[in-house]
Amino acid sequence: MRILVICGCGCGSSVILKMNAKKVIDSLGINADLEVSDTTTYKGAVKDADLILVGSEIAEVITEINVPIIILNSFVNKQEIRDKLEVFFKEKNML
Repeated sequence: MRILVICGCGCGSSVILKMNAKKVIDSLGINADLEVSDTTTYKGAVKDADLILVGSEIAEVITEINVPIIILNSFVNKQEIRDKLEVFFKEKNML
């Protein structure tokens, strides 16, 4: 599974979310590669993605894609990340 983490600049907040999401995903026993991108380059990276993680502050910018998106209110709230990822993985019969 390939997960794309998108933030405004592709630096700070997406790296924090990537690290927190990776910890959660590993604890769920899911094999996934996580990549970071930003709002200006994500369309090139999204073509191979199975899932997108994005913060609520930029979610409306992520348009014209055919990939599931999980919108997060906090990049550091591991419980929110876990809850939303569990729903996604259960829907995909991965849990």
